[in-house]
This record gives sequence, C-alpha cells and structure tokens, in this order.
Amino acid sequence: MKIAHLGLVPYAEIYQKMQDFTLSRTPQTPDELWLCEHPKVYTLGLSATPNDLLKPSDIPLVQTNRGGQITYHGPGQVIAYPLINLSHKGYFVKEYVYRLEEAVIKTLNALDLTAHRVLGAPGVYVNASNPQAHDRLAYSAHETNAKPSAHQPIFGELSKIAAIGVKVSKHCTYHGLSLNVAVDLSPFDAINPCGYEGLRTTNLHKLGVMLNCQDVSVLLAQKLSVYLSN
Repeated sequence: MKIAHLGLVPYAEIYQKMQDFTLSRTPQTPDELWLCEHPKVYTLGLSATPNDLLKPSDIPLVQTNRGGQITYHGPGQVIAYPLINLSHKGYFVKEYVYRLEEAVIKTLNALDLTAHRVLGAPGVYVNASNPQAHDRLAYSAHETNAKPSAHQPIFGELSKIAAIGVKVSKHCTYHGLSLNVAVDLSPFDAINPCGYEGLRTTNLHKLGVMLNCQDVSVLLAQKLSVYLSN
C-alpha cells in the first residue's frame, strides 16, 4: 500500500481527489493511504442535515457522500484516507470499519492509552478522567439500567477521540477516519458530534500525550498498514 503524507490540505481538494482516484482505478490499481490535516471545516455525512450545526459559525460547512452525521476537522487532527479495494482483501465493509477502529486502538495503546469501542457508535473513545485505566467504566444510574444496543449507545464517562465515516463504491473505499491530536475542541461545541447530543470529545494533548501530528500520523500509518492487510 502506497503511503502519502500530504500535510495541510483543503478539504474540498482532497475530497475531489479521492473521488477522482476511485473513479479512475482499475482492478490492478495499488491501494493507497493518504494522511493529512485540514483547515477548519464541518462535514456532513449522508445522515446529517445543515440543521445539525447548532450555532452560527464562520467555519465552512460541506455536504459529503460518506456515511454518518456531522463532524469537525481542523489543524491538529490527523486525517487518514485509506483507498482500498475490498474485493482483494477478503473482508467486507463491517469488518473494514472494525479494522479501522482496531488500528486507532493499537495506536493509542502504543501511547499508553486505553481505548474503547461503543456498540452502535463507530469510532474510538477514551475515559478522559483516567485514560490509562483498564478497569470497568463508571455509568450513570440511567445507563446502568439500560441495555446498550446499536440504537442506544451508552457512553458513560467516555469521550470521543477518533471519528470514522466511509464511502464504498464498487468495492473501493474512500473517506476514512480522524484522530484528535492537538485540535481545538471548541468547534465541537457547535454540533452534536456524530449526531449524539452531549457527546464529549478530547485530544491527545488533553490526555497528556504531547506528540505532534507528524509523529502520530507515522504511527497511525504503521498500524493501518498492518490492520488493513489481508
């Protein structure tokens, strides 16, 4: 898989390039992995509407064809766009998303952080108050009595650190994931992140991991190369 570290790239530019690459690829086209950062932008998945932006903002709002709801991208956030032909891999979309999550989880583990999945809410989460702990998470009384499901995710004390939204066209993937490194978190206050009211977000710097995006992107690329292999 060819890996390209692209630096800071406008979202609209990379969005168009992903579509062009996917449209023009043949069965012989090698897979690629693009890593970058974006200037400030809100993006809407197919399940979102402009009304999901809860407060007026001068940050651009872009409708996309990826799955999911609304999210925010900005400097200090590593974006990974795997351009993978799943027909060569032997796994399908559900497992592909699982492997994306696993690559992020192993990236965070390598930084001495414990990472979690939440049933029904794709992405990766951490307990920001105790990010190295492996013990059982604390939940509210309401959540303790509820049964987690794909329709009723239970977050407890978890904060989101990585978002996932993908598109698959003729077995070929684009869009991907974002991992918060040192990104300004205040723009998330203007949305329900990934459609969930009150969902908290965090970044590596707030968790005490003071790496820059370049270092994190290299580590994340290594993990994605492993977990997206056959």
